[in-house]
Amino acid sequence: MTTRYAALLRGINVGGHKKVPMARLRTLLTELGHGDVTTYLQSGNAAFTSESGAGEDVLAAELEKAIEQHFGFRVDCLVRGGPYLRAVADACPFPAAELEAKQLHVTYFSEPVTPDRFAGLDPAAFLPEEFRLGDRALYLYAPEGLGRSKLAEALARPALTKGVIATTRNWNTVVKLVELTRD
Repeated sequence: MTTRYAALLRGINVGGHKKVPMARLRTLLTELGHGDVTTYLQSGNAAFTSESGAGEDVLAAELEKAIEQHFGFRVDCLVRGGPYLRAVADACPFPAAELEAKQLHVTYFSEPVTPDRFAGLDPAAFLPEEFRLGDRALYLYAPEGLGRSKLAEALARPALTKGVIATTRNWNTVVKLVELTRD
């Protein structure tokens, strides 16, 4: 059975560090045996099909290994299936249709996170910015955008992300990943 996935690479092509050209990423995914490979933007988003039956974590580990072997540095990767990506988009607790894409972001996590992880944050201190947790995801509403968000800065503290891979995408990318992984 062929399954459609998205690979989300964390922290590549930012400020000239960890450069992974998208053409080479497409080639690596093809060399790993995946089909119908496409990339979106330069920030590490790829969609592909797989017939391997391997789970998301196995596919991510294979891609991480291939990137490290080819480029000589480690890149954290998440792989998520189309139905999951659709469910995350559909479950958005904020009025996505009424907001600009720069105001709404989703952080995807490698595993479920609980509210306890964020208990030390005072949500009122960051208003009008807000966040909500979902299924291995965090939704962030940042009216002034991610670059000016004090809440995003607080949520990215190593103490809060310890033990999980976390990578963030703006709403346009969230929607595009749903499109790219639609069966």
